[in-house]
Amino acid sequence: MSPTHSGARKAPTNLSIRADLVRKAKALKLNLSELLESSLESAILEAEQRAWLEANREAIDAYNAAVAARGVFSEGWRRF
Repeated sequence: MSPTHSGARKAPTNLSIRADLVRKAKALKLNLSELLESSLESAILEAEQRAWLEANREAIDAYNAAVAARGVFSEGWRRF
């Protein structure tokens, strides 16, 4: 769980998890709640990023086409 959300309200949830995984996790003293929260945060972030890219794909493609056709305003001014 990210430190910025450590005080967030918890919601009790029933889950079905493979018994062998639960046994192994308990044997290794892994915190299932923390693991789930961390994995869920990552999955949500990735899904939100994909959704944002899809929602903005047309604008991104148009910008890239304009840059390819005309370059950027600072072209010729920068030295590498």
